This record gives sequence, structure tokens and C-alpha cells, in this order.
Amino acid sequence: MKNFKGLAYIFLLFIITGLEAQQEKGIVGASNWLDNWTEFNPKQVYHREPTTIISGNITQDTKLYKRDTYLLVGSVFVSNNAILSIEPGTVILADYTSSASLTISKGAKILAEGTETDPIIFSSNRSIKHSGDWGGLILLGDAPLNKFGNGSVSSLYTNLDSSNYTNVNYGGEDMCSDSGILKYVRIEYAGKRVRGAGYLNGLLLAGVGNKTTLENIMVSHSAGDGFEILGGEVNLNKAISFKNSSNDFKFNYGAQCKLDNSLVIRSPYVSSSEGSRCLQILSYDNKGEMDFSKKETYVQAENLTMLNDSRNLEEDIEKGLVNEALYVATNAKLEMNKTVISGFNPAVVLDDEISINQENLEKIKFTGMYFNNCNGNIFVENNSNNDDLENWYGNASFFNVYSKSNNNETFIDIENKRKPDYRLRINKIIATNKDPDLED
Repeated sequence: MKNFKGLAYIFLLFIITGLEAQQEKGIVGASNWLDNWTEFNPKQVYHREPTTIISGNITQDTKLYKRDTYLLVGSVFVSNNAILSIEPGTVILADYTSSASLTISKGAKILAEGTETDPIIFSSNRSIKHSGDWGGLILLGDAPLNKFGNGSVSSLYTNLDSSNYTNVNYGGEDMCSDSGILKYVRIEYAGKRVRGAGYLNGLLLAGVGNKTTLENIMVSHSAGDGFEILGGEVNLNKAISFKNSSNDFKFNYGAQCKLDNSLVIRSPYVSSSEGSRCLQILSYDNKGEMDFSKKETYVQAENLTMLNDSRNLEEDIEKGLVNEALYVATNAKLEMNKTVISGFNPAVVLDDEISINQENLEKIKFTGMYFNNCNGNIFVENNSNNDDLENWYGNASFFNVYSKSNNNETFIDIENKRKPDYRLRINKIIATNKDPDLED
């Protein structure tokens, strides 16, 4: 009997350990870290009428207070090494008619440190809000790019005054530069369209250095990308991209980024006509602009959950509304670990210029992954034969698993409109290290 109890205890410990190992995939936390500070239905939120206008250039240290509601008018620049401090709970509404945006220029800082119960909110001033109502938040730093020379975002502004030309440049040699703090911050309805330049983004980080704190940031309903990272070295933790029209996270120009414990919710019904992905990883737009003596883009992503919120996945795929979750271009590196990709067509696409050989596959790593309900897993662009990739990434040593469960069975509580929980529902998961579509 004693031996039996000992064996039973070991067996129970094995089960618990196995469940905990599975629970490590996707976003993690002993409790639901989405509670309190997030908002998944911002159209239903009422904000007080603005009491103070912010416009022009902020050239000296300035503080915004919770007691006031601010109206952001036009292209506002924090420059001249000034620091913009924002109290927890402060609301900044961006003016629709003037295509408002807020730019933290190189050398300046933003200290926007909200709390779990008092987040800082950037939103539209319209009574009926829409994606693209305003320009978004832009941080420009002094960290390196892989381009020849430095960069400029001058094309993102309409009627840019010549006095602000120096305030739209980014890039330099200081990987440790500090653009400030964004913590417990929501950015809603950004991504204004600019003639000749496409859409702005919810949050643009260009040449931002690794001393910048970026945690608990939610970008929702942007008409452009949710987060765009151009060069620099960025650490993003607990970032949420929710139903943005373009890419959720776009990396380019030698960005060195760690993306951890973060969430993407895509909707096929709001994606742009150009196609949208959860992650798009590039090293350049045009090969001639990249200095190959400098670093290529390198993304380390761990504990991500990427979910496509389709009402009818098969029908949406047939209509061409669902794309791949992840796109990796040539001359870029990715290490992705313990991540959930659920409901895409397919999960991953590699640029067709990437030759499938060991050297390139060593640069694109998927380990401990949970591929769920995707129409195929990893493919090269314009090539339907992915046998080599399936054999490589399906090797048991990578600990990648596959499943075919619907979203309600896969996640704890995604139907709760106020407090959804996108952590894995462990007791419902039956996963194998073989793609169910390939089983006999």
C-alpha cells in the first residue's frame, strides 16, 4: 500500500507538472493581468469634455493632471529635451478635424506611468469614434538603425512647419537612449491616413533605446499598424493589439526587440485591403537602403497569444478575409517560444527569397509552440509544398504541438465583454506534436 501511494503521488506530480508546462504557452499570469486597465469596447466609454488644449511645441518640462481632460490639437511636438509627465488616470482626447498627433522628439521624454486601476488614456474626441480619427503617439530616439544615415518621419505630417524638421528625425549611436516611460497606457482609434504616406500607427517607436520602459500598453482600433518599431532596441512587455486594421506589430530597419507576454486579437472584418498580420518582420523596405554591415532585424518573442476572432473560420478563409498570423522577410531573424497561434491561414509565411536550408532555419526558430486550428502551419510564400518545413519544425526536440479546437474551448473566457481571459483553458487541451491534418 505504501508503494502504491508513493507511485500515485509521483503520477499526480507528473500530471500537475505537465499541466503547468502547458499553461506556460501563450500569455501567462497567476491571475488575469488584463483586468482593470484594459478596455475592449471603448465606444461605450464616456469621457468628460476637454478643459485644456494642448497644441504647438512643448519645449519645457510640463505635467498633465488627472483632474483635467486634455484636447490634443494638430501636430504636437515635445522637443528641446523637455519632459512631458502625465499623471495616472489622465485622459487626452485627440482632435479629429486637425489630425492631431503627439510626437516625443529625439532627446525629449514622456513619463506616462499609469496604474492598473488608473490607466492613462489617449483616444478620439468624436462622439462616435472610428479607426483613424487621429494620428497616434510617436516616440523618436537616438538608437541605431540599419539604414545608410538616420531616419525621418516628416512624411507622416500634413503641413509640417519648417521649424519642426529637426523634430521628426530619429536614429543615432546610443542603444541605451531613454525616451521615457509608457506603462498602463491605452491608445484608441489612431492611425489617421496621410495623403502620400499611408496610415499612421497607434504607437510608433523609431530609434528608441533600451532604457525606455514599455509595459502594459493597449492599442485598439487603429487604422494603421498597432505597434511599429523602426530600428533601436526595444523591450515590450504585456502589450495588447486589439482589432487594428493593419499589422499588429511591425518591425523594420534593424529593430532589436524583445516582445514578452503579449496579446494580439485580430478580426477578419476590420483588416485592411492590403492584408494584415499579427507580426510582420522586415529588415528593410528596399534592399538598397540597408547597410549590411549593420544589424538585421531580430525579434525575440515569448509567451504571445495570437487569436483570429472569426465567427466562421472556414467561411472567412474562403472569402479571403483571413491571412497568416506571422510574416518573416529575408535578412531578418526570429526566435519565438511558448506562443499560441490560433485560427489563421496559415500560421506562418516565410518570404519566398528565403532558401530552406539549415543556415536560414537556424535564424527562424519556433519552439514550444501551440498551433491551433490553423489552415496549415509554416509555408514559404507562393509555395504550397511545405514538407521540409513540417519535418523540421515538427521534430519532437522543438516541443511544438498542434490542435484543432475552437476558440471557446481553447481559452478560459473570451466571451466576457468586460473582462475577457485569453489564457489557455488547460483542462480542454488535447495536443500532439503532429499536425492533425497530416494524421492518417
